[in-house]
Amino acid sequence: MVRLHKFLAEAGVASRRAGEQIILAGRVAVNGEIIRQLGTKIDPRRDHVTVDGQGVRARRKLYVALHKPRGCVCSRKD
Repeated sequence: MVRLHKFLAEAGVASRRAGEQIILAGRVAVNGEIIRQLGTKIDPRRDHVTVDGQGVRARRKLYVALHKPRGCVCSRKD
């Protein structure tokens, strides 16, 4: 479960603060029902979210693990 404004931010629709304004303006629907309440929690895997009639899906997170050998400096200045 994740808060709706955080989901919108992770999906790239708007920042968290702007997401709150979009929700209060009544532009967001979850499973066909318009949401105007802040703090609403959704399940991103099950719930269908739309903004101005356009479907919104969360971006897939990408994690990268890098190997830094001993003695390698990773900065602009030594």
